[in-house]
Amino acid sequence: MTVKRPEFLYQFEATRPEMISDPSAWTEEDNRIASAHFAYLSQATEEGIVLLAGRSLDGVGPAVVIFEADSAEAAAAFMNADPFVSSGLMLAKLHPFRAALVRKQPI
Repeated sequence: MTVKRPEFLYQFEATRPEMISDPSAWTEEDNRIASAHFAYLSQATEEGIVLLAGRSLDGVGPAVVIFEADSAEAAAAFMNADPFVSSGLMLAKLHPFRAALVRKQPI
């Protein structure tokens, strides 16, 4: 029997609210950080850590990362190492999470 690792979710909050609804509010440095953030989560997805990451497109809803970690401490370390968080561009809140229903991937 395979033991499933604990799941966690973190949700972003922009430090500058205009970033959510105004793409022109992003600076060159913000875009550099966003690229590093995407690379960080892409690598973690390839490694089987990240289950899902994305954002709402309406400028109101959340941006989230759902992932597995061995402990709450490891989850916090993963979240805090995300370039969005470590740079201070975004604030993030960590929550324990459990996916109740997951669609099977098409064959």
